[in-house]
Amino acid sequence: MQPRVRHLALSPRLRLVAAFGCGAAMALGQAPLGVWPATLAGFAALVCVLGQAAGPRAAAWTALFGGAGHFVLALSWIIEPFLIDIARHGWMAPFALVLMGFGLALFWAAAGALAALVTGPRRALLFALALTAAELARGHVLTGFPWALPGHVWVGWTPAQVAGLIGPTGLTGLTLLAAALPVAFRWRGLAAALLLLGAMAGYGQMRLAAPDPIPRDATLRLVQPNADQRTKWQPGMVEMLFDRQLEYTAALPRPDLVIWPETAVPWLLDDAPGALQAIAEAGAGVPVAVGIQRAQGLRYFNSLAVIGPDAGVQALYDKHHLVPFGEYIPYGDTMADWFGITAFATQEGNGYSPGPGAAVLDLGGALGKMLPLICYEAVFPQDLRAAPGRADWILQITNDGWFGTLTGPYQHLAQARLRAIEQGLPLVRVANTGVSALIDARGRVLAQIPLGAAAYRDVTLPGALPLTPYARFGEWPVTGLLLAGLAALLMFRRRV
Repeated sequence: MQPRVRHLALSPRLRLVAAFGCGAAMALGQAPLGVWPATLAGFAALVCVLGQAAGPRAAAWTALFGGAGHFVLALSWIIEPFLIDIARHGWMAPFALVLMGFGLALFWAAAGALAALVTGPRRALLFALALTAAELARGHVLTGFPWALPGHVWVGWTPAQVAGLIGPTGLTGLTLLAAALPVAFRWRGLAAALLLLGAMAGYGQMRLAAPDPIPRDATLRLVQPNADQRTKWQPGMVEMLFDRQLEYTAALPRPDLVIWPETAVPWLLDDAPGALQAIAEAGAGVPVAVGIQRAQGLRYFNSLAVIGPDAGVQALYDKHHLVPFGEYIPYGDTMADWFGITAFATQEGNGYSPGPGAAVLDLGGALGKMLPLICYEAVFPQDLRAAPGRADWILQITNDGWFGTLTGPYQHLAQARLRAIEQGLPLVRVANTGVSALIDARGRVLAQIPLGAAAYRDVTLPGALPLTPYARFGEWPVTGLLLAGLAALLMFRRRV
């Protein structure tokens, strides 16, 4: 590969600038733009730039800047939480974006250093596989953050259906290989890449064309109050938003379940008997699933509670995969006492405590078994696979008001759609400011309430597909193939 790009002859500094631009181009494939050809072209160009790195150290720096370009653009919404209370946190926003971008890019740097151990076409292939492995690690290390994976660019396109077979890591691996093959083998590689992409699209089209499962005989009401995060907790707004949700809940005709978004109830569960009674009365015999905070001694939880007609709690789930620095602060008491730094999302104490783990709530009757997710738990495919038994459908309640209005909410929605494909289960998404959506078991959005709207919508719960290979086996098959491929490229000394 190195001789083929010699004519580009970039200086070390220009090589880093070019790598940053290549990574930024890759980010254009992420929602809401969805320009997946830019992702393929950006990675192919990054592979060419990496080919000029003389050794592992130079390759690591090149890949680091490529990853930084990708994450700084794809995760630009990360500044939004710092702008909620701009006087207090606004100064942190640029530092958070840069540190997040370069911090996550360290995984790419490791992949680049590994790829530099070989030369020629093998470097292109090795970088594709090593970066796939690095992205898999990014989803687990230090609680994980698998946001903006290269494979996410296919959400909304037919190749996304492959995730039901091999999950997001497999989808990422095929995407990167398709981009690297033309760099490694020129026209033969381009033909192979087109065949690979065609096979992915063909499988996806076949899966989408198959008969849909029979819908469940259950009607759900999605309630979206559209509470702006800047004003949500202000006096007057609290009561107005709560009353708006009660009004939507009481509207006729009656559904089988009403769903409110994350932290929709502004009082602690144990301190809100009047609020629970009002919710039950508005439900008029229909259970209401609400996002609410609760306390247990000195511990606080971000929870989902199903309120029955008697105002009692019929089912309860505590969020267990918390957002670092958003819902808890490592060494929280010290950080709060010494620096005044507390978690953004908590209204009580300096952070939430994690719940015991993934759960399946049996709501009975036509509603069946539901797997609850709160906010960014839907980003982690391993969290869904950790559930004790298979559910009939997935419920995600979230407050995407933290993510702004440009890219964050749409990327979050895209990942929820991918979870539905992976599990073969319908997913119901109820967001505070949007996008609330009904997603079928193949990841298609059947109904939605758009971003920034105050509204409710009644939907019929779709049916589930049979257990998918990915839901059964998880990442293990792909991990085994990755390790085998990496070992072969590193050990096989004959020129490819």
